[in-house]
Amino acid sequence: MSESILVGPLESLKKDGAKIVKEGKHGIAVFFHEDELHAVDNRCPHMGFPLHMGSLCDGILTCHWHHARFDVKSGGTLDPWADDVPTYPVEVKDGEVWVKPVPHHKVTIEKLQQRLREGLEQSLSLVIGKAVVGLMEAGVSSGEIAKVGVEFGTKHRQSGWRSGLTILTAMTNILPKLDKKGQILALYQGLVHVARESSGMGTRFLLGSLPVTEEMENQSVDTLKKWYRHCVEVRDSQGAERILLTAIDSGWSDDGLADMMMAAITDHFYINTGHTLDFHNKAFEVLDHIGEEYRSYVLTSLLPGVSDVSRSEESHSWQSPVNLVAPLNEAFEKLPRILEAAPMDEGTSDEEAMLEQLLSDEPIKTVEMMLEVLKTGVSPVRLSQLVALAAAERIARFHTQNDFSDWITVLHTFTHAHAVHQSLRRSTTAELTRAVFHGAMSVYLDRFLNMPAARKPKPVEGTSEPQNPSELLEHMNKQQQVTESARWVMTYLSQGGEKAPLFNTLGHALLREDAEFHSFQMYEAGIVEHDYWSKENSLLADRAQETMILAITRYLAGHAPTAREMPHTAQIAMRLHKGEKLFEEE
Repeated sequence: MSESILVGPLESLKKDGAKIVKEGKHGIAVFFHEDELHAVDNRCPHMGFPLHMGSLCDGILTCHWHHARFDVKSGGTLDPWADDVPTYPVEVKDGEVWVKPVPHHKVTIEKLQQRLREGLEQSLSLVIGKAVVGLMEAGVSSGEIAKVGVEFGTKHRQSGWRSGLTILTAMTNILPKLDKKGQILALYQGLVHVARESSGMGTRFLLGSLPVTEEMENQSVDTLKKWYRHCVEVRDSQGAERILLTAIDSGWSDDGLADMMMAAITDHFYINTGHTLDFHNKAFEVLDHIGEEYRSYVLTSLLPGVSDVSRSEESHSWQSPVNLVAPLNEAFEKLPRILEAAPMDEGTSDEEAMLEQLLSDEPIKTVEMMLEVLKTGVSPVRLSQLVALAAAERIARFHTQNDFSDWITVLHTFTHAHAVHQSLRRSTTAELTRAVFHGAMSVYLDRFLNMPAARKPKPVEGTSEPQNPSELLEHMNKQQQVTESARWVMTYLSQGGEKAPLFNTLGHALLREDAEFHSFQMYEAGIVEHDYWSKENSLLADRAQETMILAITRYLAGHAPTAREMPHTAQIAMRLHKGEKLFEEE
């Protein structure tokens, strides 16, 4: 038990009004105010300014740096952007004032989780940052931290799942690739995006499942799937929600729910430029991290968006000058029979030739090739992996003389193809396999962005030792360093540089920026696809890994640097946790 510390004579404290006891890093400030003694941590919990330099009036202690206000008795703050200040027991013995250096209320994991919720509710970045740092340092799992954000984001945004929850899920997925600081930044960025996107958007209330009757208990799975697809077809999000909740309450597995939902969103082509399928995939991925507790809220949050999705078969580019719609619909009629009759063993095909066909300007031939390789036993999962690789090639060879916004065009195709690949790995159906063809046609439509194609950079000659990955960050401190950054990476790899430090560095290149939504998608999808190829030993696998790294590097370099407000706030939170003094000159 900690022993009480002598503050000094009571009469002296009455005269001076305050005194600091040197205890720990910051000390304890003891005040005599309105004939009472009070002891608080001398460090303002907002940004660390010494509270003994503040003002005490009518029982309110005000910090002079940002004017945070505290009840000097309880330590409670009047300002939601500040935290409560710890208070300590104080007593008088024989005219001497003593303080016990054990706070009345310790900071617990439950308190940090509550502060994280409050930070999300008020959209306070520093509060979110401090809560994330505290929880990470306390050993709380990333899934538990993400769960707080997922619960908030799926309940408090009437228009449902959007980029914020996608970023949070993507960053949770790639935490193993990052060092501890990177992991804090990744969770922080995801949670702040959820908070900002949900601010003022209203609470979403679940509609409830259909009444359970004896007849309903015997309702077939196929019937519910048919009803659900019809509701999505006619843009009836409320009807779809009730059917989805009925399926959940009936005990359907995640795979069964995914099959029903993916079938509905692939009834039309490449809807919402791939975002809808990507969001669906991310929703199921986040359930792997947080469990099924919020499954109803997570999955139904996808439905508000189905009422206004764009359908690519209705667009001019999918019908002219080459009509892609008719041959695709003909192919889709054949798919169920092809997949049912295909050999069980993985078929063997010239995958290099398949990749070149996917990148060609012959879309009808590409559709025919895809059907043929499926007949030979090439799995939809493998075919989708090749389509994702082709889409990544578009980014790796994207010429910077294109309009800047077209980076996002090729990015959309890649993240859609990646989401299809991930979803098929979860469950393979004929309906979802249609999305592989959608992705392949989008790769074809993006061909003009590789005309001319950016040249693959050659390693710098004359160096033998691997460079320090931090050098890459210096390149990305300047604008228009796409080619230079790609060349640096190619040189690093040619010298035998390890990939783990490189992926961590690329992660920090992303997380030190006020990055926009698509940059988070690019990093996560590229890393995940790279890791699938890294399990293979072939020339194609080597090419694929290089392509993914180049695509990530070029995209991030093309979108940096930015203002970096968000990571600056996170850095403040990390420094405060370490007890550093922000108010002193550097």
